[in-house]
Amino acid sequence: MTGLPDGVVLRLRADVRASDGGRALVGGAPTRVLYLKDAARGLVANRRLDVRDAPSRALADILLDAGLADPVLETLPTSAVGTEDVTFVIPAYGRADGLDRLLASVPPGHPLIVVDDASPDPEPIAATAARHGAKLVVLERNLGPAGARNGGLEQVTTPFVVFVDTDVVIDDGVVPTLLRHFADERMAVVAPRVLGLRDGAGANWIERYEAARSSLDLGPTGAAVKPRAPVSWVPATFLLARVEALGAGFTPGMREGEDVDLVWRLVADGLRVRYEPGVVVRHEHRATTREWLSRKVLYGSSATPLERRHGNLIAPAVFAPWSLAFMLALLAQRKWSPWAVLAIAGWATVRIARKLTRSDHPYRDASRLTLSGIDAAVKQTMALLVRHWWPVAVLAAFVSRRARRALLVSAALDAALEYRRTRPRLDFGRFALARRLDDLAYGFGVWKSAFTGRSLRALLPDIVRGRRRPRGEEQADPRRGLATGT
Repeated sequence: MTGLPDGVVLRLRADVRASDGGRALVGGAPTRVLYLKDAARGLVANRRLDVRDAPSRALADILLDAGLADPVLETLPTSAVGTEDVTFVIPAYGRADGLDRLLASVPPGHPLIVVDDASPDPEPIAATAARHGAKLVVLERNLGPAGARNGGLEQVTTPFVVFVDTDVVIDDGVVPTLLRHFADERMAVVAPRVLGLRDGAGANWIERYEAARSSLDLGPTGAAVKPRAPVSWVPATFLLARVEALGAGFTPGMREGEDVDLVWRLVADGLRVRYEPGVVVRHEHRATTREWLSRKVLYGSSATPLERRHGNLIAPAVFAPWSLAFMLALLAQRKWSPWAVLAIAGWATVRIARKLTRSDHPYRDASRLTLSGIDAAVKQTMALLVRHWWPVAVLAAFVSRRARRALLVSAALDAALEYRRTRPRLDFGRFALARRLDDLAYGFGVWKSAFTGRSLRALLPDIVRGRRRPRGEEQADPRRGLATGT
């Protein structure tokens, strides 16, 4: 059970389609068809579910775990947690000016813990912490962000903790709003949207690109966070967490990807993580080309450490056998390719339709699922060519006209789609250049981690031959008498 109190409202996500008179819900992460039984069908009206009793709470649990619905923020109860019950833990390595700016933005009343991660010049950090009344924890050796946060977590005595970096500025409403999500008893971590500190007048082209396409900005749509979902991680730039859910905290020794690792471990334990873009914190993005590209390389270098801990959840692409065959036929660029892709799409539609035995319109639903799969396969393949596999793709382009064509089309189409989606305050030429540099740096980091770790597994796509049912999905639904899934 979610433990959501009465009065909370869930809305079906915008990308979820109701069919068969509302009996079937198509969408979620991964995409599936969820069939509502008679006991549940009447609980969902006008794409909303009102939590008011045990059956509605059970259905809410199903919809949340399946990624089909989100809680309406305004209906979550205002938290009774006071400022004195939320401790701020701030890892610091130099950057005393940033620390001072951050501490000045923290609303009064919160306990503050600054962890000096063996800064080369510790005196400015100590003076800044003292000036703002923060407790100072000094580490004898540099442990990186994960170790520094754990050092602060050990000193926390409140039920909630905020991890926040020194290059962030917050406002009064962030913590109270995020706390509302903890009305869900399974909620472990909630993160806000992270936007740039400067994205208008005075911002250079890199800052303008980051304002539209920052790795830290997960977009305007809230979501449950879990592997392979539309939002699969949240950055530790700012995290509000329930202390008892964290255990020992971040994995010691991880210097990159520690936030992804934490989120995936919590989800694997049956807890929930939420991305809430209804509140925003401001982050000082890297403004020079060198710092910006170095940060992208660092992000990419987390691939192999994460693969060692989480296996193929870190795979750069996920294909069903039919979608892989579709892409291979498309990339072949032969005279027979159009006929092959049509045949594969038709075969996939028939196969999916045969599984939708409870649907009133199995072929219509199967066609939409097939098109969704094709869209995902094409976008993932483009990302492989221009991001994760670009060294191989570039070499292939020198010896193959077809490989060169595929690479150029992918680079141009990817930039155009992102430009249209993000609508940056930047001309298309410079946006496209930044987009390609972004991918080149990230991909370099992935390959660097692969060679350092002597493993290419983080570069391999995952071929899923049957839908895997993660913990908490609707396999338990029949006994509740509410829903079954396909």
